[in-house]
Formats: sequence, structure tokens, C-alpha cells
Amino acid sequence: MSDDAPHDRQALATVAHDWAAAMVSNDPARIADFMAEDWVIVSESGISTREQFLSFVESGELTHSSFRLVDEPRIRMHGDSAVVTARITNTAHYKGERFDADEWTTDVFVRRDEGWRCVLSHITAAARA
Repeated sequence: MSDDAPHDRQALATVAHDWAAAMVSNDPARIADFMAEDWVIVSESGISTREQFLSFVESGELTHSSFRLVDEPRIRMHGDSAVVTARITNTAHYKGERFDADEWTTDVFVRRDEGWRCVLSHITAAARA
């Protein structure tokens, strides 16, 4: 493990919290700052691209009124890549319909010249007790 690993883990924890705040801003440019150009999200409905996701936000079809990490994220470094896993609760509206979600997310980040950027997000519903 490199000497930079604790610093990188802290930076990525900050990125995770900042991205959550960006989601609640419903500002597509602010949200996009955390995504690589080739970012995709995998969910129960399949794979969506960065452009598809951001177009829903830009149009107002997708908004978030809350988005928070339940605990600190689990971060594993792999050189200039990292896997960030966290439990997220959020309230979203999609095409006027409210959705409350409790999800596990796994984000794959790569270090780029401009900083850490997410290339892949995967979400799955948390088990209900």
C-alpha cells in the first residue's frame, strides 16, 4: 500500500459526501463533476449512461430531495483506482412519482489529472429487516 493511501481514502470519503450533496442540488453540471465521460450506472433496470442520467436531471424528470450516506463508506485502493461501497438512503422524484430508497452502492473511481472520477456505479436495494 502506498504512503498516499490514507490521504487518498480520506479524499475519496470527501468525494462520496460531496457527490451526495451534489445529487440534492439537482444541478446536472455539479453532479457531472464527479463522473468520468464514460460513466455508467447499473441498476435493476439495466445500464444507463452518463448522458441519459444527466438528461433526466436537466429536464427535471429526476430530482432528489434527500441523499445521504448512512455510515462512512468502505474504500479499497487499487493503485490509481478505488472501490467505494456505501449504504445510501434517498428520496427521489421521477416523472412526478416519489421514490424512497435504501440502497447499497458500489462506485469505481479512477484517478485522473483533474482528480478522482467515477467510471461505474452499481446500486442494489438494501434488504428489509
